[in-house]
Amino acid sequence: MSRYSARCLLASAFPLLCVSVLSAAEPKPLGLSWEKNYLTIRGDFPGDEIKIMYLEAYCRPGSTDREWGQTVIPHKAEELPQKKSDGSIHLLDTLADGVSVRHVITPGADEVDFQVTANNPTDKESQAHWAQPCIRVDKFTGAGNADARTLVPAYAKKSFIFLDGKLTRLPTEPWADKARYIPGQVYAPKGVDRNDVNPRPLSKLVPSSGLCGCYSADEKQIMAVAWDPYQEIFQGVVACIHSDFRLGGLKPGETKKIHGKLYIVPADIEKLVKRYEKDFGK
Repeated sequence: MSRYSARCLLASAFPLLCVSVLSAAEPKPLGLSWEKNYLTIRGDFPGDEIKIMYLEAYCRPGSTDREWGQTVIPHKAEELPQKKSDGSIHLLDTLADGVSVRHVITPGADEVDFQVTANNPTDKESQAHWAQPCIRVDKFTGAGNADARTLVPAYAKKSFIFLDGKLTRLPTEPWADKARYIPGQVYAPKGVDRNDVNPRPLSKLVPSSGLCGCYSADEKQIMAVAWDPYQEIFQGVVACIHSDFRLGGLKPGETKKIHGKLYIVPADIEKLVKRYEKDFGK
């Protein structure tokens, strides 16, 4: 039995006791660790942990109908050894073209904040246009990953995006099924060239915000993620959800900042949207 399941059982059996104990204690921040390009978030939520391939790839433009190996810009990440009283993790990514990207990842009681600073110290323009944090949600959704490479896997049915300001569960209608690589589903926002996204089936639907996520197995919790700016939303093939952040290339000497949030909260959509709008000034 997971910690989350045990807590739910205790709450149903002894509601008054649980209320008094929880109200007396300050909420603890989520636990973070990073090793071999995987960020692990641990806490009292369904599945007990969420793993993120952080980062899966930095990508060149022209990617939508091109062999994936020609899109990826090799990079090497390292955790910076410094004292962090707030439980944060500091990473440095060095790209093959000389670009450096610093990540400050800070946990809260029900969220993780990402502050990313990319700098091009070289005299050549960088083609790093976007990057992929690959969030594995097989445990959180309870759907597993056995059918993750089918056209509409079980975890996808737990997932959502926003269309015309309204939460929309997957699979959306229409559901794209043709691309260089299948399955999967890509949603690109306004202002992003359709030639510059993941080479998976590209939906004609345009998300109204960068907020996306999934429901837990019992539908009582939500894991949601957003980046500003973002390149695409992607339902992947390893029981993963992506909100991939946008760099848009870097001129010589140029620095860009990107902001991200991951939320693990009760399934109250109105509160989630208000929080997203406050965090990102939408």
